[in-house]
Amino acid sequence: MPERKPVTPNTYMNSNASGIPASPSRRQALKLGAGATALAAGGLFSIPSFSADRTLRIGTYGGYFENSFKEFVYPAFTEATGIAVESVTQPNSSDWLVTMQQAAASGSSPTDLSLFARDTMIKASRIGGLIAPLDLAGNSSVNNLEEVFIYKPEDDILGVGAMSWFVSMVVNPDQVDVPASWADFWDSENFEASLGLSKLFNSFLLDITAATFFDGAATLSSKEGILAVIEKIAELKSNVALWWSAESQMEQAMKNEDVIGGMYFHDVATLMASDGFPIASVFPKEGNPQDYGSWCLSPLSEKSDEAKEFIAFSCDPSTQALMSRKIGTAPLLAQSKTDLSDDEFTAVSGTPAITPAYESYLDNETFISENWEKMLAS
Repeated sequence: MPERKPVTPNTYMNSNASGIPASPSRRQALKLGAGATALAAGGLFSIPSFSADRTLRIGTYGGYFENSFKEFVYPAFTEATGIAVESVTQPNSSDWLVTMQQAAASGSSPTDLSLFARDTMIKASRIGGLIAPLDLAGNSSVNNLEEVFIYKPEDDILGVGAMSWFVSMVVNPDQVDVPASWADFWDSENFEASLGLSKLFNSFLLDITAATFFDGAATLSSKEGILAVIEKIAELKSNVALWWSAESQMEQAMKNEDVIGGMYFHDVATLMASDGFPIASVFPKEGNPQDYGSWCLSPLSEKSDEAKEFIAFSCDPSTQALMSRKIGTAPLLAQSKTDLSDDEFTAVSGTPAITPAYESYLDNETFISENWEKMLAS
């Protein structure tokens, strides 16, 4: 699936001197000491034992994303557990999968825990020998997560959700009424040659269309259904002014008012709106696609106990709220389980959500890609 690129504060957000994005949802500082104390008091962790061998290597995407983990998340975890974290910079999941394959062949792994996108995690599990089962017995905080974020292809749990993000409907509210449905984008009277949509075949436009006009992911499980969805997207082409392949292209097109609507990342759109640009991120009645990353354990790691403690920490509502405030990711649990305000939650999340047809994209990758390109070229 398309992945969020590692970003720096200058990519599409203003930042203050400390590097924290200057957005209302992220300005509020979380008291890390209090958060860690609350976690320990809640019985998730024992009293920290600062032993030299209590370490854990954790991989995350680089840039602003990794720096935020190093500044805010890992220190809170160490304070709560006494486990020191070594941060490892990962490239995107596809490249990281190749790295992990090479590591498995050499008998050494660069990380204990890695962050994998859902589709790459499925690929790794199909290859075999790249992800170790997670022993989560007694890990009550994992129960906070919705079941869809626990990857258990058979008997073993191979991945636990870390954080998520939404690809949402965006419009210029100064130029057009806010739509109630994705179907409104097919209306040429309002959107002729004025939309910005992702050019990538696996960018969730198929999922959006399937949820709007068909039976959702079930339709994408067959080649006939895939073709029907692509044909429906072809009807939309006259309304598209920009097929974007980089986030910056859509950002600039919205700022310049070259497009008045389309699909974009919810968190970035919210930041743009807070900076005064005419853009609204909308959750229509069908919902917006929700993608997410998962923590996965290397089979070569000798730190399964420490990894278990980090996953417990990551799944705790306090940590999910911390990541929303400091990294801009959406929590994997209900707002009511966190202390996020309505404004903070709205800045990073919303309802309803569309679950992408991950398995179908993997099983039919060549078929979807070829027919998608035909549609764009015709």
